[in-house]
Amino acid sequence: MTTADARKPNPPSKVPRTERGRKTLRKLLDAAAIEFGERGFHEASITGITRRAGTALGSFYTYFDSKDEIFRALVDDMSGKVREAAKDALREERPALEAERAALVSFLRFAREHKEIYRIIDECEFVDPESFRQHYQTTASRIHERLTEGARRGELREDLGEAHAWAIMGMNVFLGLRYAVWSDEAGLEDIADLASSILREGIARKP
Repeated sequence: MTTADARKPNPPSKVPRTERGRKTLRKLLDAAAIEFGERGFHEASITGITRRAGTALGSFYTYFDSKDEIFRALVDDMSGKVREAAKDALREERPALEAERAALVSFLRFAREHKEIYRIIDECEFVDPESFRQHYQTTASRIHERLTEGARRGELREDLGEAHAWAIMGMNVFLGLRYAVWSDEAGLEDIADLASSILREGIARKP
């Protein structure tokens, strides 16, 4: 049974209530990222996760009932980290196009430091389709909100909609795959400048 079949919130008793508990949970999630990233969902194991985390097997079941459950929690955790990285990059108010550039740089930097995110999110489509869909829908929604605000301020076109947000997200995802996961050969600022020029100027030849 996958998490899509048995989706349920973690019971209150499994939420860590002490600093030690929070640190243990963090160790388990970080270890799960490595285990799933290196071995994939089907080959990964709970014992592999606890071994990497340096915790007892019983500690795992203090917080999770199954491999599916920690995988789902990991996807949510990684989505949250991407969200926080972008939030940190956008703490100061910026013009709309500069905000998109800053958000992309933060994502590319995160992807270089956590290359396993691509394998984990890709496998999520089959392990837990609902979490997979939610990951991308919430990401696109944040981009759409920024585009709407940019249009409201008169910096962007007024006809920008949800599809534009998904198009920008698609560009960012594949730039991350090429220049953050497959190789580190290009400067992140240069890649962000390229993406920004596409948003600013389009690709049609000017008359």
